[in-house]
Amino acid sequence: MATDAEAAVRKAYHVAEGDVLDVQGFVDLFAADGVFNAIGGESYRGEHLGDLIVTLAQMVPDIHRELHRVNVLGDVVAVELSIRGTVTGPFPTLAGMIQPTGVALDLPCADFWYLADGKAKEFNCHVSVSVMLAQLSVEPHFASAVAASTAASG
Repeated sequence: MATDAEAAVRKAYHVAEGDVLDVQGFVDLFAADGVFNAIGGESYRGEHLGDLIVTLAQMVPDIHRELHRVNVLGDVVAVELSIRGTVTGPFPTLAGMIQPTGVALDLPCADFWYLADGKAKEFNCHVSVSVMLAQLSVEPHFASAVAASTAASG
């Protein structure tokens, strides 16, 4: 039997699926002061709580989250999951857009939800960025990091 906290979290995943994508439904699951802490350290609040799920759905329109383990301790829900789908849209980066590759993503993730009164106060999404970059065939540029660290120490 699912708790209210687990039901709220499962609903959040459902409304963020590519074949559903109910952005307002996702946003409505958060408290007025709720925060979504995501990949790369970005935080989303208020009217921007749904921004990342829109961006992901544009990049991976068939996005699906496979929940492997859901652990509930009162109003805290920890989820081990995979984000899956096909990259058919552009992937925005700080350096510019990576064009669609058609690659199938299967990204391991860990999410932590902190709820109060049935609403998400904080949602921390941890995606394995190294796996994501490897699946997108994005190679780390270690030479620039080595050069920068050498210049800084010299």
